[in-house]
Amino acid sequence: MDGHPGWNPDTVTVLWCTTDGDERRTARTLLLRNAARMLGVPESEVWVEHEPGGRPLLGGAGAGVRVSVAHTRGAVAIALTGRAFVGVDVERVRRLRAGPMARAWLHPDEAAWIGGLPERERSVAFLWLWTQKEAVGKALGRGLRGGGMSRRMPLPRHWPPGRDAPPVPSPVPGAGALASTAVLADGGGHVLGVALPGAAGEGSGEGGVHVEVRRIASGARA
Repeated sequence: MDGHPGWNPDTVTVLWCTTDGDERRTARTLLLRNAARMLGVPESEVWVEHEPGGRPLLGGAGAGVRVSVAHTRGAVAIALTGRAFVGVDVERVRRLRAGPMARAWLHPDEAAWIGGLPERERSVAFLWLWTQKEAVGKALGRGLRGGGMSRRMPLPRHWPPGRDAPPVPSPVPGAGALASTAVLADGGGHVLGVALPGAAGEGSGEGGVHVEVRRIASGARA
């Protein structure tokens, strides 16, 4: 696996696309197709299994590859890595009652941060944190159960974020060796949250784990 030119074990590869329907099937197809390509094997040699809690795993030639899958209306995302468990989430940017939602569900420091932003930026800020919480929950294998919504996420170092800017992970308080980041993708139309092992320096996790986010066509390979 490590020797195949399409696979870098020190990279968390995040692929996403828009779709006009059947997001679950598109996500599954995207996962199997690109995992097989990265491993250099036929698609028939890779399949999807699930842990008792629902977290997806790859079977066959994909055993040992850690994956995560996310979908929202009109968009899907997958994450693949040869390191520890990973998480990904995707949300379409839309207008929300971000202030009240933050006060009801998020950590007080996060709610205060969102409340201090201009009204036009609050929905994106809420989704910026929400997608990371979802991603961290997936990486931990328990979703948002047990207070996941109130788990504090690292606030962005610069706001507003650059659109389609490279992701810069930061450690997640109280989540062991996990780090998280988010990307404002599609020219600001979607937010992608990613959780990965560790964090050390610009664009990488502990031990040099790099995050690469790419948009592809729904029927395409990476």
